Amino acid sequence: MYRRWLWRLLILVFIPLILLGSLELGLRLAGYGFPTGYFKRFTIEGEARLVDNDQFGLRFFPPALARIPAPVVMGATKAPGTFRVFIFGESAAEGDPRPQFAAGRYLEVLLRERFPREHFEFVNTAVTAINSHVILPIAQDCAAQQGDLWIIYMGNNEMIGPFGAATAFGRRAPPLAFVRLGLLLQRARLGQALLRWTRQLNQSSRSPASWLGMEMFLENKIPPEDPRKQVVYDNFRKNLDDILRAGSRSGAKVLLSTVAVNLKDCPPFASVTETNGTAADRALAKESLSQASAAAERGGWEEALPNYQRAAQLLPHSAEVQFGLGNCLLHGTNSAAAREHFQAAVDEDALIFRADSHINQAIREAGHKFADSAVTLCDSEAELSSLSPGGIPGRDLFYEHVHFNPEGNYRLAVVWADKVASMFPRFSSSPTERGWSSQAACDRLLGLTDWNRLSAVEEVTHRLELPPFNSQAGQARRRSAFQIEADELRHRMATTPLAEVRAVYTEALQRAPRDYQVHENFAEFLEVIGDLQQAAAERQLVCRLIPHYYFPYYSLGRVLKEQGKLAEAQSSLQTALALNPGQARIHRELGVVLARRSRWKEAWTELEVARELAPPDPQLLLFAAEILWKLERRADAMASLREAVRMQPDYWEAHYRLGEDLAMEGQIPEAVAEFKRTVRLKPDYTRAHVNLAVALLRMGLNDEARQEFEETLRLDPRNLQALDFLARYHGDRPRQK
Repeated sequence: MYRRWLWRLLILVFIPLILLGSLELGLRLAGYGFPTGYFKRFTIEGEARLVDNDQFGLRFFPPALARIPAPVVMGATKAPGTFRVFIFGESAAEGDPRPQFAAGRYLEVLLRERFPREHFEFVNTAVTAINSHVILPIAQDCAAQQGDLWIIYMGNNEMIGPFGAATAFGRRAPPLAFVRLGLLLQRARLGQALLRWTRQLNQSSRSPASWLGMEMFLENKIPPEDPRKQVVYDNFRKNLDDILRAGSRSGAKVLLSTVAVNLKDCPPFASVTETNGTAADRALAKESLSQASAAAERGGWEEALPNYQRAAQLLPHSAEVQFGLGNCLLHGTNSAAAREHFQAAVDEDALIFRADSHINQAIREAGHKFADSAVTLCDSEAELSSLSPGGIPGRDLFYEHVHFNPEGNYRLAVVWADKVASMFPRFSSSPTERGWSSQAACDRLLGLTDWNRLSAVEEVTHRLELPPFNSQAGQARRRSAFQIEADELRHRMATTPLAEVRAVYTEALQRAPRDYQVHENFAEFLEVIGDLQQAAAERQLVCRLIPHYYFPYYSLGRVLKEQGKLAEAQSSLQTALALNPGQARIHRELGVVLARRSRWKEAWTELEVARELAPPDPQLLLFAAEILWKLERRADAMASLREAVRMQPDYWEAHYRLGEDLAMEGQIPEAVAEFKRTVRLKPDYTRAHVNLAVALLRMGLNDEARQEFEETLRLDPRNLQALDFLARYHGDRPRQK
């Protein structure tokens, strides 16, 4: 009997385990799957380092959407005397749109300048679009890396990140046990194979085919009272508890920070405007809200207030109404009451891209709960609010909804620095009596100049033109404010001697010669002023400092392309592709280089890959048309151009190129129409006027052609075609010698 049960147990348990183990081993030996840890080992300049694993995100995102960590390089073994700091969070902690000026970067400078005898090593593990489900395994990997300080700044992405209630990446708000079991299984290659198989079977997956930013979540609105939100809050609390336990057990001290968001200058992204009342109630709510919005738009805040109040009675969960009430009260100088309504607008927002009051309350509760285990609560939300006008954070701190501008990052860093100095006796007993460095001093040490500021402002301005920002109330005013800021920066740049600007970067690099981010800032400046030779040298330095990361090689390839060094550019871009073959922009840039080398078929191959990896944009379609024309696929070329102008009707380059192609095909009336659109969109483009005039001549419209040639001469008085035609037109054509 005993032997019979032993054999049954062997058959039912041990044999399957042996088979599964053999299959797992076989998959690993065959190279299937991906490593799941946050770090990987890499040798840089002969020394063993730990760097970021660019495949880490595959556990949490579909392959086409997987987020890549920012570059991380640290010693495989912590050097004696090193004070190692880990920062955890999402894009706001990473420093989007410019990680070079993240709060962690400012904190590093503040501590380094005040405590010059200390050797600080900062490791920012924050990644865009992640949340606590992703941060927990990152923290568990960091627990073995001898950190002295952990800084946790997370909470903005709980609803939209992996396993959130509004996510675009898979199941929404599942039980935490389901999440953790799935992530545990994916540590095995068998689990990864199973996940890949289920994704292939699930043809109705809601995940987008490529990364589209915040636009991906537009259809994932969550009503304020949706029960899935509570599941997310509960999961966040449990994940946060486990992160704090991991930090405490690692021997590090943990600085747990609440999360600040833009309350005043970021209207809600979506609002619930339906009421359960009668038809009369619905009509009254609609009328009240319409009248309130109209009055607010023209600055009639006293008139708008009673209408918003009436709407609030009928639409108690409308984020739009709460934001309007906040604005009315703010303009009525009742800042305290205004803040409550601005916060309610965040809490009631149906597109949840910001940490709400429930998230911050959970953070505060966790801070008090773990206060006896090396955890210090830093109420950054309250501290930063106290520094903002009226106690309401807005554009003084943020670019848009959650991402800090340099001033906001500096202020957050000072708040953290005060806490850090009090947490460690080695700092509080330091003999130095100097205070924290000013922002201006920190900016210089980080290599932040107006050239870098303008680059960030331009990126944010473009971001505001896209969903969901472009449908927010008051969008035109916000864009105008950024345009004014950009104009002020350009004015300062025009009046600042370039030698002074170079000196900023030179001094910063003297203090931190191996800081790849300062080298990147310097390269950006050099590219703008046209010093491509030194820009390439700076990009090459970055490649040596973080050789495991694709982006420096991509950036170097672009600079070499502009220098006309096409073979070197191709080599650099191919290195970037070897490191990260899933980046559409690298394939596109390589296609441009190959096209310039007249390698049209290879260029088209790269372009097709780029189009598979990312949705086509008008610029990509214009480039495609150029290659297709060279490949004698003229109908396809013109179809590509027509698609480009359909996607972006004001894309004058595509209109012009389409006009050229139509003219070459003998479709003159159609060419004239495209050239006319071009000169309307780009009236100072001389070649468009010339080609329009020539096409008009071919149609026998000499008077209209004369007008275009006259405009050509106004723009370019030496244009030979225009001079020749007008001389003949007026009967003054000079004799031929």
